Amino acid sequence: MPKVSKPKIKASKTKKKTLTKIKPKVIVKSKEVAKGPIKISKTYIPKDTEKYMCEKHKVFFRMKLQEWKKELVKANNEALYNGSMDDNSISADIVDQASSYTDKNVEMKAINRQIKLISEIDKALLRLKDETYGYCLDTAEPIGLKRLMARPVAKYTIAAQEKHEKNEKVHADD
Repeated sequence: MPKVSKPKIKASKTKKKTLTKIKPKVIVKSKEVAKGPIKISKTYIPKDTEKYMCEKHKVFFRMKLQEWKKELVKANNEALYNGSMDDNSISADIVDQASSYTDKNVEMKAINRQIKLISEIDKALLRLKDETYGYCLDTAEPIGLKRLMARPVAKYTIAAQEKHEKNEKVHADD
């Protein structure tokens, strides 16, 4: 809490005590150092020699995730727009209709996968914000830069991911 000094009382020549206003001194003790935003070049690649998940790494992965999300949203919007344009071309031939239906089905599955990926990107951005990004959700061990470079939305180390997939396979067989 800041300390505020009390105003001093000065005696005037007329022997009347008057209160003179003196600006209070505010002493702020802060250990925080103002940091500007970290800037990295577009060609920056995180290195193993740097401290794991330092500010440069966080900025790099945030930019990578945001750019990836932007590309996916753009691709989805284009696919949905172009797909809706094809609805007007209804063919009389039943084989053409079946082929068109199959194509649309495949396209919609791809869009659904991309929507799930966008959701994963949002979750990764939240982990970046709360500073848990880059660490396994099961073991809290570092995931590793190579894995994050290959799969920026990775939540688990390779060993933990294999364990999860094995458990999913076992439960899927039940």
